[in-house]
Amino acid sequence: MKVLESDLRGKTVMSEEGLYLGILRNSLVDGRTGQLLSILVEPSEDIDPRLYHLDEVGHLVFPFEAIRSVKDVIIVGGN
Repeated sequence: MKVLESDLRGKTVMSEEGLYLGILRNSLVDGRTGQLLSILVEPSEDIDPRLYHLDEVGHLVFPFEAIRSVKDVIIVGGN
């Protein structure tokens, strides 16, 4: 799947089960290859972020491979 990182930022992120996870705020990119490694999601107030992998500032971290669909919203699988 080819996706521009700038097209993802600010999109709503949901689980495959339809749970609103939050808003994509940033991503981690391999500086050498330019490959998107993971997305960083500002968590929704409706979820318990402790159930997910977090970065040092509290964003949910999902590997790029977890992205199942990118349309009006981003759908991720697994946690």
